[in-house]
Amino acid sequence: MDGCAAGVGDRGVVTMHETRALPAASAPQEAVGQLRAAVAALNADPPASSSGIIRIEVPIRQRGDAIEWLHAQRQSSLPRCFFSARAPLPDTPAVAVGSRSSNGNGGHKEQWEQPVSVAGVGSAVFFPGFTLYASGSYVVWKRFLSRDCPLIRAYGAIRFDASSDASVEWEDYGAFYFVVPQVEFSELEEGSVLATTIAWDDSLSWTWQSAVDELQSTLHKISPCSVKVNRSTLQTAIVNLNHVPTKASWDLAVTQALRMIKGSQTELVKVVLARCSRYITDTCIDPLELLACLKVEGQNAYQFCIQPPDAPAFVGNSPEQLFHRKYLNISSEALAGTRARGKTRADDFQIGQELLLSIKEDTEFTIVRDSIKKKLEANDL
Repeated sequence: MDGCAAGVGDRGVVTMHETRALPAASAPQEAVGQLRAAVAALNADPPASSSGIIRIEVPIRQRGDAIEWLHAQRQSSLPRCFFSARAPLPDTPAVAVGSRSSNGNGGHKEQWEQPVSVAGVGSAVFFPGFTLYASGSYVVWKRFLSRDCPLIRAYGAIRFDASSDASVEWEDYGAFYFVVPQVEFSELEEGSVLATTIAWDDSLSWTWQSAVDELQSTLHKISPCSVKVNRSTLQTAIVNLNHVPTKASWDLAVTQALRMIKGSQTELVKVVLARCSRYITDTCIDPLELLACLKVEGQNAYQFCIQPPDAPAFVGNSPEQLFHRKYLNISSEALAGTRARGKTRADDFQIGQELLLSIKEDTEFTIVRDSIKKKLEANDL
């Protein structure tokens, strides 16, 4: 169901939000069976509401691997997503990491239930935006998110600059793309949770029966078993590589940027130049294998994978948390100035000191800090 259909923002919240917890299962196979039976029973006695969203979840007594679970789901036509929390840094306070997990609409769960990683397939409701992102867009997905059901979450991403033309590989993402998965696997510290979500809205021509039929079809395709993922090296070779812009064009752009910054008639103080590297390999790269390798290398980073149906995968491995809101508190970890890690802890310490004492890095960080502060105050994020 397209949650951003024309006029949807005027319809108000859906009339039913509910989370149902089933008895704990000993293994994923048992959990899948419970969900299939629960959805069948729910279909035999459907709710009377004309719109709503229901989550049914089964705790699993054994910890599973979210990437391996997602790797086992081979339905390429279904959207899929993966998000992983960052491992806490040793001897470091949990800056910007709240003690509760949130669904973005005021609903929270205690930290002990916060997942290590989450994987999802299918779409109970998705939110595509092909126009400039604005704060009003929140209205459409807040219809389906509730404080009473904090584990019903929409996963996705927003373009940094939605006003610019999107290149071919980004056309399926638009200005923003969010999805509430039909089937979701949460990897916990001491267990797992398998859940399914069904959403319907008669006013969007997506009835209960349409929603439940599609969900049952997805559930019967779900593999209860995980598939091991190669986490060492990708079994592929690069046959061609080119950069856009080229080295010569890059040098010219740097020269022009410096000239603009030094000019007396400009307020420009910082320029971030971007480059696209395009690799051609001898075999297709599995985005989940790439993600698994990144996860091994980036224990102190957030890993994610977003893939709309029949679209390229967006894979990332970022150490920074740009924006975090808990109740009325907003924080950001966006930093400026980075260096490659050293080979030893002594090297890391020396590099860190150089960053801290660098006037250039301090100036750049001040620019970034003030820019983010200004955007937060203007409610532009």
